[in-house]
Amino acid sequence: VQLQASGGGLVQAGGSLKLSCVASENMWRINIMGWYRQAPGNQRERVAIINVTGHTRYADSVKGRFTISRDNAKKTVYLEMNSLKPEDTALYYCNADPSGTLWLNRAGQYWGQGTLVTVSS
Repeated sequence: VQLQASGGGLVQAGGSLKLSCVASENMWRINIMGWYRQAPGNQRERVAIINVTGHTRYADSVKGRFTISRDNAKKTVYLEMNSLKPEDTALYYCNADPSGTLWLNRAGQYWGQGTLVTVSS
């Protein structure tokens, strides 16, 4: 599975961005799609995941501000980010875990190239 992420950029605190990730494969065969991020000096962390039927899980730090969604027909997963904070600044990575579940604490083996989100104060 190849993943192509886009939509990052520079935004002021309180602003919004929407990330997109297009998969090369039929997304009906990929149970878990997710977004992860890595800030300088930090480990990569999971932001949000969504299963093929649209059920989701979020990191506590983004609950109520970020929304993950997917369009299986378009082979695309989205991350809508609102009320952005400087601490949201990171490289955001798309991830695919075909056999994963919402409750399995792991990332899938397929990663996109990362898209940079910078939030200025």
